[in-house]
Amino acid sequence: MMVVMEEGATEEQIARVVERVEEVGATAHISRGEVVTVIGAIGDREKLTALPLEAFEGVERVLPILKPYKLVSREFQAADTVLEVRGRKIGGDHFALIAGPCSVETAEQVARAARAVRDAGGTMMRGGAFKPRTSPYAFQGLGRDGLEMLAAAREETGLPVVTELIDPRDLELMLDFVDVIQIGARNMQNFQLLSEVGKAGVPVLLKRGPSATVEELLMAAEYVVKEGNRQVILCERGIRTFEPSTRNTLDISAVPVIKLLSHLPVVVDPSHATGRVDLVLPLSLAAVAVGADGLIVETHPDPQVALCDGPQSLPTSSFAEYAEKVADLVAWTGKSLG
Repeated sequence: MMVVMEEGATEEQIARVVERVEEVGATAHISRGEVVTVIGAIGDREKLTALPLEAFEGVERVLPILKPYKLVSREFQAADTVLEVRGRKIGGDHFALIAGPCSVETAEQVARAARAVRDAGGTMMRGGAFKPRTSPYAFQGLGRDGLEMLAAAREETGLPVVTELIDPRDLELMLDFVDVIQIGARNMQNFQLLSEVGKAGVPVLLKRGPSATVEELLMAAEYVVKEGNRQVILCERGIRTFEPSTRNTLDISAVPVIKLLSHLPVVVDPSHATGRVDLVLPLSLAAVAVGADGLIVETHPDPQVALCDGPQSLPTSSFAEYAEKVADLVAWTGKSLG
């Protein structure tokens, strides 16, 4: 349920509600708006319903949260969540352009890509040190060495680093090198992994699974948020359909649908959605037009020799031209690069 406090409710009144909710074994999540504070009470419905919370001082009203995902819903928080990562914002009026190679290959490759992203106005750097591959014989990433290369590129360019976590046993190692942990499409419903990154408190970029519904994506995000970590970015990266002309089918309608249902920022990955570099720009512009809060795309100094996903990677030599077109449309929508 959701407890809406009166405008001007005191900290003592808020604390009393939280205390009473926790006394029946439920969890209280406080959301502070500019004017009103809302307390989300998650737990046994019967026990919570029996609480006379509307009689508490400072309580304006008590409402049920009807969606199965409680904390990530618009019912719980009407205002957009805005995340800040090393001074770069995403959400609300702030747009993020996240770019870099699919896989970290060499220190020079990562540095060249990072410089291109920075010089073009990109806001974050992506790169894979651990790679979940369909084939066990494909390149699996450089592991710790790759993380060190990403951290070195961050030191040079100032760009926050986004990279994928596959195994919860690598979480502690990763926290020393990266700023945003990506949970890939294959792990969207790895609930143990989601809970662990929720406990870690680091920003999370959660990708939609290839066969997942929007509701399933939001339920996966709930696993992170219920552990106390509200720094979640959702990512639409294409779903599996009968259409073979692209690797996946980008569900562009998912962006406004999610924005209606959830307060979390939403980014789009046109690189993995299509698998084709010639479609990255038009689908990036479509994502901006329907209200996405950011893009995550792949760029490589020499896509022809990339160890992973070269056919969908923008050459760094032309990344600035791509970024300029994206930035023009972002400005037209009233947002600014974060």
